[in-house]
Amino acid sequence: MKFEIKDLGIFNENSGLIKLKKCSDGIFEEGKNGVTSIYSTGDKKVEFISFNEGSLAYVTSSIGYPAYYKIKPIKIEAPIKAVLMDLDGTSVKSEEFWIYIIEKTVQSLLKNENFHFSKEDLPYVSGHSVSEHLKYCIDKYVPNATLEEARNYYFYHTHFEMNEIMEGRGKENAFTPSKHLKEFLLGLKELNIKIGLVTSGLYEKAWPEILSAFNTLKMGDPKDFYDCSISAGYPLKKGSVGTLGELSPKPHPWLYAETATIGLNIPESERNHIIGIEDSAAGVCSIRLAGFNCIGFDGGNIISSGTKDLCSYYFSDLLDILDFIKKINSK
Repeated sequence: MKFEIKDLGIFNENSGLIKLKKCSDGIFEEGKNGVTSIYSTGDKKVEFISFNEGSLAYVTSSIGYPAYYKIKPIKIEAPIKAVLMDLDGTSVKSEEFWIYIIEKTVQSLLKNENFHFSKEDLPYVSGHSVSEHLKYCIDKYVPNATLEEARNYYFYHTHFEMNEIMEGRGKENAFTPSKHLKEFLLGLKELNIKIGLVTSGLYEKAWPEILSAFNTLKMGDPKDFYDCSISAGYPLKKGSVGTLGELSPKPHPWLYAETATIGLNIPESERNHIIGIEDSAAGVCSIRLAGFNCIGFDGGNIISSGTKDLCSYYFSDLLDILDFIKKINSK
């Protein structure tokens, strides 16, 4: 049995999306005020409210600042003018390292070095903002802790581990370039396609990752290579000036929208000429809510979160994505 979420797509009942009677904030209910159906992603981070004339996406928030977005219909149009790439899990294999840092944070909060996440925790400690990850951990494991306390431990472990890596003593294989990343990026350059790097990670964690990958691949300075790079900015901490990032990252659309429209100077009217590549549920939703076609990349939590059918296409190798883009642009 299949069902449609207007302007989002047609889905199989086994897609992993969860049918709801009401939106979690109680504003919308199936069968009332024109609502035809309500579904959420498997991780319950985004809810889709469908009407006959269109659909809304409700991005939930454990921190108290949710948001609604109108879903824009998409189609791929030739030529592809820009490719927007996620960092963690898509460009660089680093998710396990950052989950390790969050796990170390919980160990510190619990004062228990033997603590480890269960498999069911994994969708909630990757792909979103640091504060969303930590709030999940607090609610489940350390209800008496504060978010500020958790963030302090998180940045302590981040700075320590990053320094260890820079000194050659850190966690082995923390940041590994994805297979065929160099060939893929150079192939896009040959096609004169603009490339944007998009991450929900804070700059202090994101920049060492891509720099490490480029050093490994002998590709020079990433700042010179990418046409635009955007992160969640700098952490807001006492004694320093932070930038907006913890409340507006993936699955919100703003990082991808700003990369394309401001960073690459491609107007919203040409959004069907843009594709985004993601391996996480939060990233898939972010790309779709920005109004771009999403290519899913195997290895993350897309399938387990029920967001595979939100992707226009799904691949497990970057070279297959490059061939796909070449075929579109040859039309």
